[in-house]
Formats: sequence, structure tokens, C-alpha cells
Amino acid sequence: MEINVFRLCSGLRVLGYFMILLVAAIIGVTYYAVVVVTWGPKLLGGGFHSFLAFAIIIKFHVLLILLLWSYFRVVFKDPGSVPENWRPDPTEENLEVGTSLAAADDGFQRRPRAGYCIHCQNGKPPRCHHCSVCQRCVLKMDHHCVWVVNCVGARNYKFFLLFLLYTFLETTMDTIVLLPSFINFFSEAKSHSSTPANLAIIFLAFVLNLAFALSLLCFLVMHASLLSSNTTSVEVHEKKGTVRWKYDLGRRRNFEQVFGTKKTLWFLPLFSEEDLNNIPALRGIDFPTRSDVEA
Repeated sequence: MEINVFRLCSGLRVLGYFMILLVAAIIGVTYYAVVVVTWGPKLLGGGFHSFLAFAIIIKFHVLLILLLWSYFRVVFKDPGSVPENWRPDPTEENLEVGTSLAAADDGFQRRPRAGYCIHCQNGKPPRCHHCSVCQRCVLKMDHHCVWVVNCVGARNYKFFLLFLLYTFLETTMDTIVLLPSFINFFSEAKSHSSTPANLAIIFLAFVLNLAFALSLLCFLVMHASLLSSNTTSVEVHEKKGTVRWKYDLGRRRNFEQVFGTKKTLWFLPLFSEEDLNNIPALRGIDFPTRSDVEA
């Protein structure tokens, strides 16, 4: 019996649902350690410690809200699906044929060639890739993330980056504010000044947040580099060997193709209607190249 390996990959979606539960569990443990056990009780003490506790708890909740908002936007937002029976614009196909020689001289095409997906039996716009887990083509696919049970693509990449950013800031802050309690862990365990359950939760929360902060820093640096050159994780190998990546329009334009032009919304998991209408890259079908900008 023939086994479809790509079909088996769809089983990874089940793992993703456990990841969502794991995220909820980590948030719950951290909330209890930071707010309930460590800093919440200091609100009633008065003086500087009370003010510091208030500031920490407010910052904790603000980052948590932004983190969860971005997270659920990544989970529930369609990264971009190819319209049924999609075909490239015939005028663009003619333009591509007519300019192929000039494009070859420049080292890149004026209009990247559209493809065809044998799995979906449908056309593939430029930068579109088939996801073996989701069993569909995703517009400007970056990767499939088991943590969000979804693909990261053209229409939710901004939300994914904000989720990474706010999770990094939250876990870094949690690590710092739990550090004094972690340092006193062994002395408090010997003196029995705290219950074993609270000590275990503080210890676990500190270790988890430290581990996530360090790992997320690596992801942030990687995706910041990809964002600055307008490259996806899938396109890294394709980009190698090129003099300059054909989608690299300059750092500012590259940033706006993901975050939009409205500065007030850059750090919120939202897009303005104006940006959605005026920036084709946010819709995931059409992407300008260097030749378009420099022409």
C-alpha cells in the first residue's frame, strides 16, 4: 500500500493543540509566581516596595495583554489562501516574456514567474508555497508553526513577529523580577519561610522564562534579519548566490510591506484599511521587485 508522506505531516496539527495548552500552562504558572506569590503581597506593604510592585504588575499585565492579543491573531488569522482557479494576469505574462532578455541582464525578473501546485491543482502566485501540514498553498509562506497550529504567511506575519517581541519582553521581565526570589530559593527552602509548592512554582517559572527569553532572542534576531531584506524562511536558500535579493526594496519599504505605513499601528496586531488597499504585499498576491521601484 502506497503511503503519502505529505499526508502524514498533517498529523503535526494535533501536536499544535497540545502546544496551545502548554502556552496556557506556562502563562498560568508565571502569573501565579509573579503576581500572586512574589509581587502581589508587596502591594500592601506601603512605601517604595509597594510602588515598585504596582509598576511591575501593571507592566506585566500590559505585556501579557499584547502578547495574548498577538498570539490569538496568529492562531485565528488566515495567513493567505490562493483563490480558487487562480491564474496570473495575462498582461503580466506577456510583460514577462517581452522583458525576459532585459531582466536576464539585470540578474532578476521584472515579474517573478507564477507556478502551479500539483497537490492543490491550482496556480501558485509568486512566493507562495504548499504546506504539507495544512495541506494547502499559503501566500508568502514563512513556515508552519506548531506553537500556533497555523502557517505564518503574508497576512499574519506581522502578528507573529509581535508575538515573538512581546513574549520576549514578558519573559525577560519575568526573569528579572523573579531573580531575587530564585537567589533566595535555597535559603527559604531551609528555613521553611515559604511553602514547598510556592517555592517549586517560583523555581519552575524562573527557569522556564529564562529559557524562553534566551531562545526567543535568537528567533528575534533571525527574523529581524529576514525582515530587513524582505526574505522568508523558505526563501533563504533561494536567495543564496544572488547579488541582491529581487524583493529587497530597502529597509523601510521592506518593513512597511509587513507592518504597514501607519506608525500608530506598528506595535499593535492590526492593519489600517488604507494599508490593506494600497500595499499589495499585505494581501499576498502581488509583490513589487527592485526593478519596479528603480524603473
